[in-house]
Amino acid sequence: MNQQFDVLGIGLNATDTVVLLDQFPPYAGKVAYREEFLSPGGQVATAVVACAKLGLSAKYIGTIGDDLRGQIQQASLRETGVDVSGLIVRQGCPNQTAYILIDPRTGERTVLWHRADSLRLRREEVREEEIGQCRLLHIDGYDIEAAERAGFLARRHQIPVSLDVDTVYPGFESVLRVVDFLVAGSGWPTKWTGEDDPLEALARLQQEYGMRVAAMTLGHYGAVALESGRWYYSAGFEIPCVDTTGAGDVFHGAFCYALIRNLNMMEALTFANAAAALNCTALGARGHLPDVGEVRALLREAETGRRSRLVDLEIEEAATARNSSGAEIGL
Repeated sequence: MNQQFDVLGIGLNATDTVVLLDQFPPYAGKVAYREEFLSPGGQVATAVVACAKLGLSAKYIGTIGDDLRGQIQQASLRETGVDVSGLIVRQGCPNQTAYILIDPRTGERTVLWHRADSLRLRREEVREEEIGQCRLLHIDGYDIEAAERAGFLARRHQIPVSLDVDTVYPGFESVLRVVDFLVAGSGWPTKWTGEDDPLEALARLQQEYGMRVAAMTLGHYGAVALESGRWYYSAGFEIPCVDTTGAGDVFHGAFCYALIRNLNMMEALTFANAAAALNCTALGARGHLPDVGEVRALLREAETGRRSRLVDLEIEEAATARNSSGAEIGL
């Protein structure tokens, strides 16, 4: 099949209601809020939009409601140049939504979300001819059967698969077996494996499921990855944080860009960290999706000492120690 797109994303989209607070309420408390607005987001949809913003050709496949929130999501995808010919509109169904409360002191967010059962992407709705059109498949695994089929079909066509996961889903093993690049949310590897040591958990995941890269994001402290027996840790970037919503999704989009552009693993992690940081400088899941020039400018600032990095010393030291000893798994 002809590969028409650099990246194909199959997974969640959502349209958020962002609520700006002057102060975060205590438990069972009551506070006035400053402002609210609708903002398109969702794990895979935002990652795919980030890819398009960085200059890749991108396509998104997923289900969407036919309400106002669904219309806002569709408009955002189209305006960024994402191909939506595979979008599946569920009639009479509200789009996935989230209420996101922003703490003004830190930019951190609290998320309340809802997705109607009728939005579930079914296995038979994943078509082989669409999978074969891409160079890289990016999935989130929420609809497990559909994600597993997409990954299986990608493997059939020798197309690498990238996975974003931050929730432990029962029966998720079938998805992990068809993944080449696992980039999990902070804490997921330890929850899935039962290992207290996050690097140990990543190593066990790679050993058990055979993915090429087992990685984990670390919030504002960057990301860590295991590839070919070597550990890579890239620190985060110190930026004026307004809203952390969507940072992980943008990281995944930028990581996909780095894979398509054949960056090495350290370059890929650092590029993705920088893109995610820039998105945190404005409100919303797609508040400030950077282009390549902006990312490179931030990287130059860090290289010349004009921008500080945020280092997780424990992770950095553990990765260095494992590389020195040659140990992938600390048994």
